[in-house]
Amino acid sequence: MEFGRLITAMVTPFNKEGEIDWEATARLVDYLIEEQKSEGLVVGGTTGESPTLSDEEKLEMFSFVLKKAAGRCKVIAGTGSNSTKHSIALTKQAEQLGVDAALLVVPYYNKPNQEGLYRHFSAVAAESDLPLILYNVPGRTGVCLSPETTVRLSRVPGIVATKECASCDNVALIAANCADGFHVYSGDDAAGLPMLAVGAHGIISVASHIAGAQMSAMIQSFISGDIASAGRVHRELFPLFKGLFECPQPLPNPSAVKYALELRGVTVGSVRLPLVDPSEAEAEFIRQLLQ
Repeated sequence: MEFGRLITAMVTPFNKEGEIDWEATARLVDYLIEEQKSEGLVVGGTTGESPTLSDEEKLEMFSFVLKKAAGRCKVIAGTGSNSTKHSIALTKQAEQLGVDAALLVVPYYNKPNQEGLYRHFSAVAAESDLPLILYNVPGRTGVCLSPETTVRLSRVPGIVATKECASCDNVALIAANCADGFHVYSGDDAAGLPMLAVGAHGIISVASHIAGAQMSAMIQSFISGDIASAGRVHRELFPLFKGLFECPQPLPNPSAVKYALELRGVTVGSVRLPLVDPSEAEAEFIRQLLQ
């Protein structure tokens, strides 16, 4: 299953009342596909503020983005949670809408062990015909999906890829041992090129909201063997990759990238509580970063 090399984990635009801004969402989809060269969009993921979206809002977003994209890119629905039953139900509803795949985050807070993780993802795969992408982000979930469990899951029908945020070591181990056709995506922009070098297929990115065209060129340079050019672009973008999450103190995603989009003239509004907008010092840092 091919989803492309550069996938954007899309923000959810909100209006001044904190509700989804559908006109801004339509413009954002066009911008990400046409200007930033996104080959896929993750809708309702962490960057889309999934913890504050209701299931109804998520399903509306899946349907809206699917229609707006109109086949120009893959649409991947964020349907994972820390409840297997809930994950199954939302994945099946997304499937009925016609999305291309579902992204399933490692269950958070309740901290299942590796066998529990294997059974969780296997249970979702057994109930849906959608291609499923695992999402391992231990810094957020409090538990790490081990490379060994990921390799085991790569042989479960319907589980076709993983978004890996743990380490290059994990990417290398998974890529070396997973089932044929199973793809690993970097979920860390700053580690994107190093992860490509050890076996990742592509990047599921936040920074691609701002520098997607350059990132696409970097990936293509790497694939074509022009490692020097790929490295040069990576080094040029590295301050952006780090700064969107550390401006200058750690700032919860997507506060920084939403502010950066507004500076670029792409209206996406604010974030929902409990997230907050950048402070004045953080805003000044982001302004300097974009310059």
